[in-house]
Amino acid sequence: MTDTTAANVPVHKDNTVYAIILAVSFCHFLNDVMQSLLAALYPMIKDGYGLDFWQIGLLTLTFQGTASLLQPVIGIYTDKRPMPYSLPVGMASTLVGLVLLAHAGNYGLLLVGAALIGFGSAIFHPESSRVARMASGGRYGLAQSLFQVGGNIGTAIGPLLAAFIVVPRGQESISWFSLVALLGMVILWRVSGWYASYRIAAAKRPAASKALPFPRGKIVMALAVLTVLTFSKNVYMASLSSYYTFYVIDKFGVSVQQSQVLLFILLGAVAAGTILGGPIGDRFGAKTVIWFSILGVLPFTLALPYVDLVWTGILSAIIGLIMASAFPAIIVFAQELVPGRVGMVAGIFFGFAFGMGGLGAAVLGVVADAEGIDFVYTICSFLPLLGLLTIFLPNMKHAHAHR
Repeated sequence: MTDTTAANVPVHKDNTVYAIILAVSFCHFLNDVMQSLLAALYPMIKDGYGLDFWQIGLLTLTFQGTASLLQPVIGIYTDKRPMPYSLPVGMASTLVGLVLLAHAGNYGLLLVGAALIGFGSAIFHPESSRVARMASGGRYGLAQSLFQVGGNIGTAIGPLLAAFIVVPRGQESISWFSLVALLGMVILWRVSGWYASYRIAAAKRPAASKALPFPRGKIVMALAVLTVLTFSKNVYMASLSSYYTFYVIDKFGVSVQQSQVLLFILLGAVAAGTILGGPIGDRFGAKTVIWFSILGVLPFTLALPYVDLVWTGILSAIIGLIMASAFPAIIVFAQELVPGRVGMVAGIFFGFAFGMGGLGAAVLGVVADAEGIDFVYTICSFLPLLGLLTIFLPNMKHAHAHR
């Protein structure tokens, strides 16, 4: 399908452009693989550059701060002035950042490299989320799920690639991944061509209504609730992704290899949940998925700190599967609350989720140092109780009927 042909496809449920959705999902995979390389460098650059721990922390802050804070700014700007070809530009920023990290002669260049990777991510997430929604043909939940699962897989595989390539071959091997960024640029250039053609075709159709579906105060309340739900989900998932291996090693005495297998099962369940959440939301409504994926996981999180190794593996997989289905539904719900602000909403929620994941991991690390890793999982088990706030979300079926 050519760019022009794809753009002329009417937007309804029978014309989901899977090629475009899968393309941005694959680039999401590439983006998150490259993001994971920065952390893989920490042990070697700490010794090689004579860095203190606070300097390592500043590198993480530079990357995560750039990525999370700029996403909503870029989303707001491109809502008003769409920039289809910003996608390959963002990937080019990541490419330059990787090259700088590979060949940096001093700490300052390491900071610049980390910032450029964060900037590339800040462009990629809101704009790719917008493209996925454009290509959805009305299946918004499915499109968001497919888009997000690419990032989940990239996050899971990235550390493995770093372990087998970067760690044994040294800092300069980071530059090999610039070929990955180049591949992403080529794919995103084609996606941008489709995006531009879609906009031209869409300009000939009646403009979609940007009227708010509810009074402004009700929308602000709903967005605040979605923000709190995102907080609860990402802090709990940070406890799993960052400390799960330490938890099973400390509590059950398993080997490092066994802990990695358990972590892989958990991350696989997260990927599966991300895929399932969107289509289920399209069928039964995003609010239903949010109810189930956050509050519905509570019995399993409460039981997790008190079960044996076998049930720990089973329950953690169930928790990952159910909880991961929430984020696509949250994004879709928020985008429907604020029509015409797809980039802003995606930027805010992706940026907030990213920031909360990093901040949550840091705070939980302090708690683990002070009280033990078991205590972390005990207190985190109550976080899904915040899912009760879903009761304050409006019924979008009423808004759709009104439209």
